[in-house]
Parts: sequence; structure tokens; C-alpha cells
Amino acid sequence: MKKSLLTIVLGLFILVVSAQAKIELGIKAGANFANADAGSVNTNGITAFHGGAYGLIKLATIGIQPEMLWSKQGNELSGRGSTTEWDLTYVNIPVMFKFYLPLGLNFQVGPQFGILTNAEDQDGKSLGNRFKESDLSAALGAGWDIPFGLQLSARYVLGLSDINNLTDEKSIKNRTFQLSIGYSLFKLGN
Repeated sequence: MKKSLLTIVLGLFILVVSAQAKIELGIKAGANFANADAGSVNTNGITAFHGGAYGLIKLATIGIQPEMLWSKQGNELSGRGSTTEWDLTYVNIPVMFKFYLPLGLNFQVGPQFGILTNAEDQDGKSLGNRFKESDLSAALGAGWDIPFGLQLSARYVLGLSDINNLTDEKSIKNRTFQLSIGYSLFKLGN
């Protein structure tokens, strides 16, 4: 009896939410202005690219937007008379909570989970296990969902975890500013 009642309540909840919710699937791409916080070591940022897919579930003025993005990050490290560039490639999975204002303007906040897929220096040589395989970050941004299925956004991604895999060196944390444009491929609901 309890299972049947729970099934009915859950079914009604899904029906009500789907009738009022907007569901959207799309693609997005943009520029990364990436750097790394390496303590007192001099670092310079790099300009790179990100791209991938997103889903949006919006109910009234609140939305949740999970994404899967291929993201090129890294930095240029200056010290000891030489410069070394790190090119780090991640598959990032941000889960953004969007708070909507009138006209499609929104504020975004949420966690981002990153999986390192490649790490090379400026000559294309592998950096081996120099960096950890995962990265946890916090993302904060603003966006504009404009007509015709377009999304514009600006986001700052602050690395929370130390990506340095070498125990005898200082902590390194990713820092990335992103500018993106997205396009909705599929919409259901309002």
C-alpha cells in the first residue's frame, strides 16, 4: 500500500513539474582565459577554448544546468631563467544553479568537477603524472538567455583543489575566466 501511494505521489509530482518546467538541450563554446595560482611563483595566463553540451531544467525563476565541456587550461610559468607552458586538457562537468531575473538575465553558481585527460608542455611533451587526475572548482557567473535559443554567459571558475601531484612543491590551483555562447537544439515546455 505504501509503495503504491509513493508511486502515485511521485507520478503526480513528475506530471506537475513537467507541465510547468522548461527542458532544453544544447551546445556551447567559448574562450578560456586560464591561469594557475602557484603561490609565489610567477605565472602568466593563456588563452584557450572550451566547448561541449548542456541541459537546462527551468522551473519559474530557478534553473539547473548541468554541462559537459572539453576545456583547454593551463598557464605559463616563469622562473629560474626560463619559461614553461603547461597545456592541460580537462573534461569539466559544471552543475550550475541559475537564478533568473526579468528578460532572461540570470546569475549562476555551482560546483565543477574536472577530469584531466592530457597534460603537455609547450613542446608537446607529456608531463606524465605531474598533475592530479581530478580537479574540484567553484563557478560563479552571469548570463543572458536571449530569444532564438541563444545563451550568452561569463563565468569565473575558481579551483578549490590542489592539482599538483608532486609532494615536494607548492600547491597549484586552476583559475579560469570563461566567455561562452550557447545554442538550444531541443526545447520542451515554456
